[in-house]
Amino acid sequence: MAVGAFAAYNFNLRVEGLPLPVSIVLAGLAATAIGVAFGLPSLRLRGFYLAVSTLAAQFFVQWALTKYGWFSNNNASGVIDAPPIVVAGFAFDTPALRYVFALTVVTILTALVWRLVQTPTGHHFIAVRDNEMAARVTGVPVLRTKLLAFAISSFVIGVAGVLWGFVYLRTVEPAGFNLDRSFQILFIVIIGGLATIRGAFLGAALVVVFPLLLSRFGAFVFGGRFDSGVLDLSQRIVIGALIVAFLIAQPQGLAALWQRVLRRISNVVRPASRR
Repeated sequence: MAVGAFAAYNFNLRVEGLPLPVSIVLAGLAATAIGVAFGLPSLRLRGFYLAVSTLAAQFFVQWALTKYGWFSNNNASGVIDAPPIVVAGFAFDTPALRYVFALTVVTILTALVWRLVQTPTGHHFIAVRDNEMAARVTGVPVLRTKLLAFAISSFVIGVAGVLWGFVYLRTVEPAGFNLDRSFQILFIVIIGGLATIRGAFLGAALVVVFPLLLSRFGAFVFGGRFDSGVLDLSQRIVIGALIVAFLIAQPQGLAALWQRVLRRISNVVRPASRR
């Protein structure tokens, strides 16, 4: 995410007249290059060791962005300000319009990833994820498939960094892309479900949106009777407990739970419609 945000900032700053959509694509490609560079040494790792090796990329990128002022246009604080979001002369200059812009980009990426899953390459991804040894026996190029997965996921997360920095925060610094942010994204994927695109949205709803609703609910119910720090800590405890509960009760994620609920509703509605 940090690579995407800072790359888009520099492309927009240093290439005069470069359209914003092109900056976003180039930022995604920059994130892809970094992802592949760190992915190459990790191709033969799995599970916990793969996670630890990829965390090294986070610390390196954050260090580089802080160490070298060129990335932030030599701003002493390292903070970058998002440029105006203008596409084909139309300015997305209000929160509602910026939301529409982000939603459009997310929709396009979701459609592309969904289409990718239907291709032979997508089938290779699924095979390697389910059973790497079996995939190798059936002729799937495991190492190449892993590297391609690194590249594509890095592109997507790079574009996500642009949206997070340019559309949501509008002002961002390297410290904003810390370990907490990485774990938040990891929890979104695990809780939502590793096997489906839908799971990413469901996981984000629980990890990101639900705490906001819980915070509003706490402020409405308790008003000013409790310190905001107490409410924030209570919210974190509730969210943490829910995450642990979901991991124990539904290890396949919210997507599997959602599918099960839809199946039960369908089983109830179908006999009723035959009467």
